[in-house]
Amino acid sequence: MYDPLLIGAHTSAAGGVHNALLEGREIGATTIQLFTANQRQWHAKPLSDEALVSWLKALELTGIQEIMSHASYLINLGCPDPGNLEKSLNTFKDEIKRCQTLKLRFLNVHPGAALKDSPGDCIARINHSLMSMAPLLDKGNLMVLLETTAGQGSSIGSSFEELREILNKAGELIPLGICLDTCHIFAAGYDLRDKCSFDKTIEEFDRIIGLKYLKAFHLNDSKGDLNSHIDRHASLGEGKVGLECFKLLMNDPRTRHIPKYLETPGGPLLWKKEISLLRSF
Repeated sequence: MYDPLLIGAHTSAAGGVHNALLEGREIGATTIQLFTANQRQWHAKPLSDEALVSWLKALELTGIQEIMSHASYLINLGCPDPGNLEKSLNTFKDEIKRCQTLKLRFLNVHPGAALKDSPGDCIARINHSLMSMAPLLDKGNLMVLLETTAGQGSSIGSSFEELREILNKAGELIPLGICLDTCHIFAAGYDLRDKCSFDKTIEEFDRIIGLKYLKAFHLNDSKGDLNSHIDRHASLGEGKVGLECFKLLMNDPRTRHIPKYLETPGGPLLWKKEISLLRSF
């Protein structure tokens, strides 16, 4: 039976991608995020026929929906170094193909980092990189989601304006949306701690980007302060954001039914409690 509240976590694919689905069922998840391959390696083995069969069986068994892959941390779609940009593009292509094979709904990716270059030049490369994937993304139902960032170093995506620049261009050619990470945007300066601040941030997102592009949430409290640009996740209610934000997310008609994925540091036992807590809100 379809559950309109899609809540889950980033579950483990150790021993096979199907295990991420089984772990999801154990924690009471109705959706999950996973790594389809080792996130710290440029190259991954293709999925075997056996792995695909196990995945499809687990998918039917669990009924988990709106599944999202998190792309490799190595990928930098705005990299100024041609060699590393080519590696990033090849790894991203392979990830798209795996997601399509597994019939996933979303592929979450960090937009990129300027490193030694200007933010404007980096955004231009990100757009070019994403648009080069159009022939692959023409097939199936997969949507790429740009993850909001905390603004550490030279990373792109900590401001709604930067994300809008990418959506305005690449979004014309490929299916593109936003995954809003609560820790990241808080660390980037967008307050969420009470209803007034929450409403202001959601309204600003809608004004600059548009709520139609908001497709997923990463749910994390923040060890860093507002506008600290520190990307350190905390368990719900144990950081500087606080529980009120998550109560609002679960009740506001603008955000209630958007898929939500925990990336809190507690692991499966805590995720089970946090999923139950979110439902209780």
